[in-house]
Amino acid sequence: MNEKILVVDDEPSIVELLDFNLTKAGFQVVRAMDGEEAIRSVYVHRPTLMVLDMMLPKKDGIEVCKELRFRNENVAILMLTAKDEEFDKVLSLELGADDYMTKPFSVPELVARIRAIIRRRNTSGIKEYEHKDQLGSVEIFPEQHDAFVGKSKLELTLKEFELISYFARNKGKLVTRDQIFQDVWGYEFGVDSRNLDVHISRLREKIGRHDPDFHHIKTIRGLGYKIEM
Repeated sequence: MNEKILVVDDEPSIVELLDFNLTKAGFQVVRAMDGEEAIRSVYVHRPTLMVLDMMLPKKDGIEVCKELRFRNENVAILMLTAKDEEFDKVLSLELGADDYMTKPFSVPELVARIRAIIRRRNTSGIKEYEHKDQLGSVEIFPEQHDAFVGKSKLELTLKEFELISYFARNKGKLVTRDQIFQDVWGYEFGVDSRNLDVHISRLREKIGRHDPDFHHIKTIRGLGYKIEM
């Protein structure tokens, strides 16, 4: 596997725990102890994914996530938070984190989530399409991981791009929340449904800036989403 993981936490015991288990799982591990070091490490080491603690010295996890996404850095981010609060979870996702876990966490589950994120990144079915796909006014180019409305490029996170690609492949279908978590997130742990709501809300907002009449992702309460032609 040899994917590089950046572990960012100011608690040495957490860093040691993750370093040991991620190395054992076959990953290369890079460490950072504060937010500023985390940003430098992204540019120096080019990790595939970073495990990012919410509460950090110098720059907290939210600031780090916001800055990396502002610079369009495509590193995957799994956020850790010591607070079991909806605000922290939603905020991390709104700023472009791919996933989050609350401390204390299960190490096997964290490793499984990291593998799922990387698997979706490296072997997503969207790459098998040679030509563009389309959903309404959105044109999707799987190989380049680009999406456009007209001549305007959508600045999407990896997960947002995977979602719009998934919806484009399922036009005319009703897809349940469980199907989306399995097919796009790649795992079946008890995921907070708010995770999906935030990503879809952000996706609609970004498309809506260029096409206010885009209404192809219809919410079906209690079931999931109908992808209208």
